[in-house]
Amino acid sequence: MTAPSTIVFAPDSFKGTAMAGQAASAMARGWASVRPTDNLVLKPMADGGEGTLDAFETAVPGSTRMPLRVTGPDDRPVDASWLLLADGTGVVELASTSGLTLLGELRADDAHSHGFGQAIVAALDFGVRRLVLAIGGSSSTDGGAGVLDELGARFLDATGRPVQAGNRGLRDLAVAEFHTLRPLPPDGVEVLCDVTNPLLGANGAAAVYGPQKGAVTAQAVNLLDGGLATFARVVGRDALRARRDADPTHPGAGAAGGVGFGLLVWGARLVPGSTGVAEMSGLPAAIASCDAVVTGEGSFDSQSAAGKAVSAVLAAAAPNATRVSLIAGRISAPTEQFADAVSLSLLAGSAQKAQAEVGRWLEAAGATLAERF
Repeated sequence: MTAPSTIVFAPDSFKGTAMAGQAASAMARGWASVRPTDNLVLKPMADGGEGTLDAFETAVPGSTRMPLRVTGPDDRPVDASWLLLADGTGVVELASTSGLTLLGELRADDAHSHGFGQAIVAALDFGVRRLVLAIGGSSSTDGGAGVLDELGARFLDATGRPVQAGNRGLRDLAVAEFHTLRPLPPDGVEVLCDVTNPLLGANGAAAVYGPQKGAVTAQAVNLLDGGLATFARVVGRDALRARRDADPTHPGAGAAGGVGFGLLVWGARLVPGSTGVAEMSGLPAAIASCDAVVTGEGSFDSQSAAGKAVSAVLAAAAPNATRVSLIAGRISAPTEQFADAVSLSLLAGSAQKAQAEVGRWLEAAGATLAERF
């Protein structure tokens, strides 16, 4: 009788069908149906977008949900939460506080990031020693003005009145005040950021992400970019006086509609999203003592190696040459870097069938890998 093996399940979410934690659990159930004596470890992954809190809650022992109500991106109240880790770190997710999915209808000019800022303030008021901020899935293009406003900055027009929320208000900005901005927590702030876009220009926040937030014409995109340009100019001038960095060309400054830029002004550090999640969840240590890893995502394609969760899993497995298998909704790129690979679409007979019963087919894929192991 062979000795039990230790298998780590570290998938990303299967967008629109299963969160990362759900996917990891389903894969593990399928594996256990074939190899019931194996030791199965769940380390669901995320890249800083929607589902990051769920992934941390599953992967990090001793995590505690801290519920709160915030002002959503269209001013409606949103019931959300931040996550307190056992070491005193607070994890706050933009998608669940100021995210695109919270909007009843798109608001390219007026959606804002105030709710995300309110959740950050709640974690600071609790007394966290460090913050980890997941900024994927933003609904707004406000440059992080909403976040900074909640943290104590003031953004005024030429008459000395506060500008209105959203990108629309940035176009009237004349003065930025930072002397009442809250300090960072003792051990700093890390921002999980899965993009490298600058704040402005052809590769900036407005041009690349504005259309998905409702800016469907070139004129609408130009208005958003103009608002961000005014924000960058005024903040850059006044942040310099306050001895704060405000570089709109910094890689990731354009993330989340410019929230990356706003957090840089606060003094936060931007780190690759999936790599940060892997390190904080203890994935490298778990992989170092396991026999195999199963990762996955909804669509494995040519972009999957560019900073997505599966690439972070492969990197964590490389030092020990641990075998990594892949489960994906569909596979459209070579998989020679994996020991094995299963497509849910092929397993189910079609993409539609796989999506309709994703839990069933994730279990079946886990069982298939276990049979081949």
